[in-house]
This record gives sequence, C-alpha cells and structure tokens, in this order.
Amino acid sequence: MKILLLGSGGREHALAWKMAQSSQLEKLYVAPGNAGTAEIAENIALDLSDFKAIGDFTIQHDVDLLVVGPEQPLVDGIHDYFSSQPRLSNITVIGPTKEGAQIEGSKDFAKSFMKRHRIPTAKSGSFNKHQLQEALAFLENQKAPYVLKADGLAAGKGVIIENELSKAKKALTKMLKGQFGSASNTVVIEEFLAGVELSVFIITDGTNYKILPEAKDYKRIGEQDTGLNTGGMGAISPVPFANREFMDKVENQIIIPTVKGLKKDGIAYSGFIFFGLIAVKGDPYVIEYNCRLGDPETEVVLPRLKSDILELFDGIATDTLSERDVEIDLRTASTVMMVAGGYPESYEKGKEISMANTDEKSMVFHAGTTIKNNKVVSNGGRVIAVTSYGKNLETALKTSYENLDKIHFEGSYYRKDIGQDVM
Repeated sequence: MKILLLGSGGREHALAWKMAQSSQLEKLYVAPGNAGTAEIAENIALDLSDFKAIGDFTIQHDVDLLVVGPEQPLVDGIHDYFSSQPRLSNITVIGPTKEGAQIEGSKDFAKSFMKRHRIPTAKSGSFNKHQLQEALAFLENQKAPYVLKADGLAAGKGVIIENELSKAKKALTKMLKGQFGSASNTVVIEEFLAGVELSVFIITDGTNYKILPEAKDYKRIGEQDTGLNTGGMGAISPVPFANREFMDKVENQIIIPTVKGLKKDGIAYSGFIFFGLIAVKGDPYVIEYNCRLGDPETEVVLPRLKSDILELFDGIATDTLSERDVEIDLRTASTVMMVAGGYPESYEKGKEISMANTDEKSMVFHAGTTIKNNKVVSNGGRVIAVTSYGKNLETALKTSYENLDKIHFEGSYYRKDIGQDVM
C-alpha cells in the first residue's frame, strides 16, 4: 500500500511508527509531519484545509489509502470530498464522513444521538445565542458544579466547569456572546458526573468493529491534576479498574448502540471512534465522542496493538474487517509528555532538542517538533512523548522517566505523577 497520513502530532508519529512495521506498506507520506515522522516516512508540505491539493497529491503519487489523524479535516468533510470526486473515489479514507464526524464536531448533535439511542450520558440541555434567558433559567435548576460546553470545536478549550452559580451565569453569557466564535453559538449545559475517566477506542467499517486497548490520560498541566487543561500530559494502558465486567458494560451499553445507531440513522462511518467515558459507581457514561484517535492516548494504545494496523485498514477497504484479528500486548504501556515552558499559555518555539542518550527501552514520539538547520527543534506546546512497556505500571513509568531525564531543551517541563492515582 501507498499511504498518505494527515497530521503533525504525537498521534500521527505513533500511527506512522505502527504503519511502518507492516509488510504491506510500500510507501508512507505524512503531511505535514514532524521531525519524528521524517525518520520513518516522507514528510510533505500540504495544507490540511486544501482538499484539492491533497487530492492532487494522492493521484500524482498513486496513493491507495488516506489516513486522517486530526478531527478538523474530518469535520470539514475531507471524506465527502474524496467520495464526490470520480478521480478520488477509489481511495479508501480512514475517517468518517462530515455527518459522522458530527459526533465530535457538535456536542449538541452527540447528545441528541445518545438520547435517541439510549446511550448512558449526563443529562443536559442545549441553548443557542438567541436563548440566553432560557439557558440562564435552566442553569438555575442545576446543581453545582456547573458544566458548560461549547457545541463546536474549540481546540480543547470549550469546556468550563464552575462551582458558583453567579460565575457559571457569567461564563454562559460570555460563551453565548461569542467567546469561542461560532463554536459557542450553541452551548450544552450538562449535569456534573463524579467518577474516574478513561478512553476506549474502536475501529469500525460502520457495521463491524474491533476494540482497541483502552487508556487513561492526564489533562491538567500541574501535578495532582491541578492547573489549566492541556491537550494531554501523559497516558497509561491498560486501565486498572477497566476489568472484564466493566468492559462488557462498555461494549453492550455504549459501543454496540453507537455503531448500530449510526447505521440506523443512515450515517456512513468508517475509521476510529474514541469514547471519552467516566466510570460512576462501576457504570460507564459517555462524556464525549471523538471521530479519531486521541493524543497522547495513541502513544500507549498502538504500542499495545500486536496486530498489523494495515490489516485492519485493509479490512475497511475490502469490507472484511469482521475477519481480521486484534491481538493485544498484555504488557503495560505508559507515556509521559514533555512540554514547552509556559504551555498551555504562551510559550516559545525553536528550542534545540537533545536526545542522543536515550536508549531503546523507550519509544520517543515527536509531537511538536520540526527540523531547522539540520537540528531537531521544538515547534509546539507539547513537544515529545516518551512511551515504555513494563510488566506493570510502576516499571513502565520508571523506564519512561529514566529516558525523559536524558532529553533536554530550554524550559522543558513534564509531570512526575502520571499514573500515581491508579497505582
């Protein structure tokens, strides 16, 4: 297969790393990629919003498969663009149609979908910018803490949780008046669920599905989950409390009704579904759907997938996913993210990264890096993810931290307590 992978983060480096292990791979292009993908694939400078340029590239280079890493091109309809162009329609796209991507692109859509298909989730109400008074009245009838979610994509910043009603009202008013641009034209007000979060992933052709390893990520910048939210500071897999009984509930109450619901609603869906879940007294509830793999969860999920990922992609291309096996590595995997000083607020790029002394006990996935003057430099807030295996969480984390200590760039920071809450 000749493959074009879209994206430039740690998720895409992990995907490229996994695909590069397949005997089915002939050529891998990554657009735009990073310094890590450049070592195992050919980076291509393409604008991910320019679908025509992406289509032209796939034709010129005889690409068989388009793998879409991030959500934005999916929400913007790249799958539909390829399907609608006769010259591109024979290229398999790993990622849903625009309508399918609404499970992530619109929280209001996702909540309506879950309600319709009786999928457990927090009670909620949705209000647009013309319904401010109704929204404020609805909020008054809720219990603290108050959860407010911008309907559209807001770069991970669209969720606000307030403990005081007066603050929640101010935040709600600000959101509906355009705090997140068009993303908060509608706001979902949600009941707060107290529990432990985890992420579950499947790959599906719209009828059949295969369950991938689950993960737990750590969002806040500070240790003990303090400070601002980030794109993710680390992740672990497997998740200790996600035993067979719990995962059976996830499959029967959430995964099966979701896949069947999409089909019943006439929504063509091929690719990954990320279930952001919370365990409340042993029962799973959906906090959110994503229409792609998570980051940094991918950096622990794919190392635990022993099966050839291209076999799964080929299963989607040939309608034979049900016949493909998924084999899981029983070892624990942990990843810790090294970030730029100041992240998730303002930070500097272009810091030279030295990692010559890392050993092969860990996988080093690049997130925000690029090559400048033949040197690897930082190019984002989240810069490097270090993933390691272990017979248990303690040994996996020990190896990750040992190798993190050998990576250096000015102002770097990482959390030293990843996984401590479940050990």
